[in-house]
Amino acid sequence: MVIAGLVLAGVAALVHVFIFYLESIAWTSKRARRIFGTGSVEQAAAQKELAFNQGFYNLFLAIAVGLGIMFFAIGEHVVGATLVFTGAGSMVAASLVLLLSSPDKAGAALKQGVIPALGVIVLAIGIAL
Repeated sequence: MVIAGLVLAGVAALVHVFIFYLESIAWTSKRARRIFGTGSVEQAAAQKELAFNQGFYNLFLAIAVGLGIMFFAIGEHVVGATLVFTGAGSMVAASLVLLLSSPDKAGAALKQGVIPALGVIVLAIGIAL
């Protein structure tokens, strides 16, 4: 169960690295505008600074999870689990904020939050057993 929890958290981290890419690097691209519904290049350009910053939040959460997985793999289970729970738990919390503040973005909130939530739950069960 521990490995399954770590794999799920790792997948969530990869999703958040992709979100970082879209927000911080490719924000004004056609693909990012379609995914985030920003419309025109001009609208995206006006939001670019905020998106750039937000993208780094997603990257830092992914890094925390990645480091946690690495620490867990080298036998530092307490440090590893703490980092995974912190990173993935923050992903879940952010998805809940999105869901509650913008119910019309429920699909995006679920895409961002379900996998890390499953990772946290499965890892917690695996550690408890």
